[in-house]
Amino acid sequence: MNKVLAHWNQLSEEDAAQEILPCCGSVSWARRLVSRRPIEDEQSLASGSDEIWNALTSSDWREAFSKHPRIGERKAAETAGVLSAAWSAEEQSRVMTAEQEVQFALAEGNRAYEHRFGRVFIVCATGKSANEMLEILRRRLANDDATELREAAEEQRKITNIRLRKWLHS
Repeated sequence: MNKVLAHWNQLSEEDAAQEILPCCGSVSWARRLVSRRPIEDEQSLASGSDEIWNALTSSDWREAFSKHPRIGERKAAETAGVLSAAWSAEEQSRVMTAEQEVQFALAEGNRAYEHRFGRVFIVCATGKSANEMLEILRRRLANDDATELREAAEEQRKITNIRLRKWLHS
């Protein structure tokens, strides 16, 4: 068994929830995942995480979204933990080296998105260029509320799975 997972399986419920929370900012998600312990392997962790995530309420999803910085921002939300903020910076590293006009367009798009949907734009930034993220942002601005909530939730699910792997191998 993975050393991190073995250790996590032995923690108190509160400590285990706090340790896994940087992977996904929903407290409900963390508590439900903790309640499934012991979890034997990475695949069981990922599938359990997905199952829990897909069963959460939109309020729980929004809580997780609120822990992310805007695409192109260097600072995560005050409520994001140190580890979550570090992962966000790493995930968005390609934005920081983008041309200034692309960075400005992302900032403008973020403002338009927040005005339209009332939350931060969520995209799995890993491996994407700033231009790709800008195209995705512009496309998703045309979504209706329900469609966009589902797309954002799917992007958060992808982010969570990447972060779970990072956590397991930290």
